[in-house]
Amino acid sequence: MTQNKPSGVVAQTVTSGYRDYSRNYEIGSDGKPDIHGSADPAFRGDRSRWNPEELLVASLSACHKLWYLHLAAEAGIMVTAYADRAEGVLEVGQDGAGRFKSVVLYPTVTVAPGSDVGRARTLHEPAHEKCFIANSVNFSVMCEPEIVVAG
Repeated sequence: MTQNKPSGVVAQTVTSGYRDYSRNYEIGSDGKPDIHGSADPAFRGDRSRWNPEELLVASLSACHKLWYLHLAAEAGIMVTAYADRAEGVLEVGQDGAGRFKSVVLYPTVTVAPGSDVGRARTLHEPAHEKCFIANSVNFSVMCEPEIVVAG
């Protein structure tokens, strides 16, 4: 089970004032390396650490990629490279409460010569439909893939 771990910076976690506590945290699970996180820099977080919003977008991207590669392997399409430039759109109200409005995945998939490029493109739809994370969020997740033939 994944859990939030104490930040280990006890002196900076005292909430005596908005500027007085650390926004850093670690996400840990038995036998796995920790993920070092913080709030977004707009909320006094550490830019060098993952913020929760980045982790959500990354989770959507990773889930889509894993399903896509599974479906490509089943379809006999040899993917030689896969990179995604995922972007989330956030909406923050005057009260500070926010939510995602949408996420767009922009995967660039490189396939071996002779691959069915049209089929490689259409596999993104069932990958999206099977993604556990995309099926769990209440905002639109879109995919605008680019398929490139290697060489």
